[in-house]
Amino acid sequence: MAQTSKKMQIVFASAECAPFVKTGGLGDVAGSLPAALVRAGAEVIVMVPKYATIKDEYKAQMEHFADFYVSLSWRNEYCGLEKLEHDGVTYMFVDNEHYFARDYPYGFFDDGERFAFFSKAITESLQHLPEGFECDILHCNDWQTALAPVFLREFYQGLPLYDRVKTVFSIHNVAFQGQFSDTVMEDILGMAHIPAAATQLRCDACSINYMLGALHYADAITTVSPTYAGEIQTPEFGEGLDGVLRERSYALQGILNGIDVVGFDPATDKRIAANYTVDDRAGKAVCKAKLQEELGLEIRDDRPLMVMVTRLTRQKGMDLVMYALDRILSGGVQVAVLGTGDRDYEDGLRYFQGKYPGTMAARIEFDPALSQRMYAAADMFLMPSKFEPCGLSQIIAMRYGTLPIVRETGGLKDTVQPYNEFTGEGTGFSFSHFNGDEMGDAVFRAARLFWDNRKAWDQLVTQAMSQDFSWTRSADKYLDLYFFMHPEIERPVAVEAAAVVEEPVAVEAAAAVEEPVAAEAEPATPVKEPVAAEEPKAEEPKAEEPKAEEPKAEEKPAVDGEVKPTAKPAAKKTTTRKTTSKKATTTKAATSKTTAAKATTTRKRTTAAAKKAVEAEAAPEVKAEATAEATTAEAKTAAKAPAKTAAKKTTATKTATKTATAKKATATKSPATKAATTKAAAKTAPKATAKPAVKVEEAPSEPKAEAAVEAKPAAKTTTRKRATTTAKKATTKTAAPKAEAKAKDKPAVEAEPEPKAAEVKTAPKATAKTEPAKKAPVSPAAPAEEKAPTKKTSVRKATATRKRH
Repeated sequence: MAQTSKKMQIVFASAECAPFVKTGGLGDVAGSLPAALVRAGAEVIVMVPKYATIKDEYKAQMEHFADFYVSLSWRNEYCGLEKLEHDGVTYMFVDNEHYFARDYPYGFFDDGERFAFFSKAITESLQHLPEGFECDILHCNDWQTALAPVFLREFYQGLPLYDRVKTVFSIHNVAFQGQFSDTVMEDILGMAHIPAAATQLRCDACSINYMLGALHYADAITTVSPTYAGEIQTPEFGEGLDGVLRERSYALQGILNGIDVVGFDPATDKRIAANYTVDDRAGKAVCKAKLQEELGLEIRDDRPLMVMVTRLTRQKGMDLVMYALDRILSGGVQVAVLGTGDRDYEDGLRYFQGKYPGTMAARIEFDPALSQRMYAAADMFLMPSKFEPCGLSQIIAMRYGTLPIVRETGGLKDTVQPYNEFTGEGTGFSFSHFNGDEMGDAVFRAARLFWDNRKAWDQLVTQAMSQDFSWTRSADKYLDLYFFMHPEIERPVAVEAAAVVEEPVAVEAAAAVEEPVAAEAEPATPVKEPVAAEEPKAEEPKAEEPKAEEPKAEEKPAVDGEVKPTAKPAAKKTTTRKTTSKKATTTKAATSKTTAAKATTTRKRTTAAAKKAVEAEAAPEVKAEATAEATTAEAKTAAKAPAKTAAKKTTATKTATKTATAKKATATKSPATKAATTKAAAKTAPKATAKPAVKVEEAPSEPKAEAAVEAKPAAKTTTRKRATTTAKKATTKTAAPKAEAKAKDKPAVEAEPEPKAAEVKTAPKATAKTEPAKKAPVSPAAPAEEKAPTKKTSVRKATATRKRH
């Protein structure tokens, strides 16, 4: 079961950590990743050696937390823990002046012993951490801490405190492995008597390899980019460890590094000549001019400036630079290089500076402030590494709007998307092979874009500056790994992310609920009717056919209540249907309301159409009779609305809806019914002619009593409608007076707000033919008063007409 109250507790061990001590990319990672993990909800303690080179201002802030002794073979060495809180992260500095009071972190004859002690001190110190902190993850970095997983499993296995500890080992550069003489195995590590350790640490007959031990013993292995994780499993890049990396490939993954986006921000950086943003890059031109002046280059904004900030080694591609530099400089590209390294490369850069004054600048020194000004001022950043685990320089360059030109290897391939001239995509330029000519071609592809298409160039700069290389993204992936290894710990949900996700949904849902409810406020009765779920789905298109008539109902919303009572429900119904179709997040109540209305209407139309087809065979008079009967019943219902019960009113409304739907379905959708009507018209010409208009001339005689008899079935339930119609067919064959009654009472049907869309749409249809509705533009109350006399008058007129003939 997940532990809801416990946070993930991580010990992050590194031989260097910015801002205290830094010689390369490892220091940047150790300085930024723990802070990102803390922001994500984890508890982190960073363990670093207390070097003499750490600034006094930081040493003054340290407080002595604990001290103990660490056994290292026959040695028993002192270890102190100095605690420091910095930017929300707890740092524990491992204090032993014998090993760490040096003027530089590495490069001493006893490095094997120094960092074996550091690894042992890390594992031992897990017992001396602040109260309440029980280590869940021990995250080790590079060979300096590689022995910690080995010591943990061989010397501390079985102790309750250590059983829960899972180990992660990160490879920042597989070329630096920590290889030492095999005499170290017994004299320093004290593990020669342990067969498993002796076997898994030995890399050849006379030496051991610290990193090899970590690869065998760690629970999970990470590298600093996905591409590099694949490359180190090959002999070309594996540096002799490709075999064990392939063997443990199931535990290996690559996670890209990030950068400190606050520290490297051109909008706020005080180390550069002028600040600028992705939207306003005027300050970048100022930075370029200032740097050209500082380095003795020609101050020209029409020439691209390409810079390098690097160690001058073969791994960084300096062989390619020496080969292609003459071609690049003579081609009109300005070049500036900052760094130190191999003497041959230093001398070569000085030579080109003398050959191309004003175009080439070489600064053979280590100057962090100058490097920052170069990142901000340059147009292009060259990084043609032979291999590159991740690389931070190209990421910083993109952050400052300087387009990188890189070789497609390791993290360079993962972070830089090559420019596509056809689609405009990309964040820089790249080449595949470790070849000087290919590198030169890539440089001139960038230069040609700078010269010939500044609009595309500016867009590329915008895309590069918009990339997300924050540590937040990387920390999330590390946490994925940590929680995978400790599934019993529940991962906290980011509060900010939850708010961002939930807020728009809540607003949209509220809007979706309000709209349909408002639209359904008046025609509420139809919602109460029983619905046959989604059965008549196939008939849905038919229900939407007469859509052309709906705008008429919406055109005059102001006079709906007085002139055309039917139009108001029609408009509301239409709005509801449209609103529901657009709103995907409508609540269940509103959705069921609209669905019920649709399904009921469709079902009634389908039933009415089938019934109408049967009725058409007998005589068109039956249709007229049924319509008149329903209309008459509805007229009575409307007149006695205050006195009648809700159930009876609803039933009458249902019947009227069905009858009106039947008429519409027959008139617009059923060719067979039309044919039957035409056939019947041959027998009763006056009625056929008058059927749409429903006038007095359609007068085959019918007793007045029949009207009273047939008015009763209209009040019956929907389920008995079909039986009622059959009974009527048996008792009569003509319904002229009823048809006439329908014509007179049509406004009453329109005044009723309860009917569904089917009835609403029928009214415009009848109006289009004979416009009886326009003759009676009265309020909903008026038709109720006129309905009773209208029926009697209709019967008298029908009888008189029959006598004349």
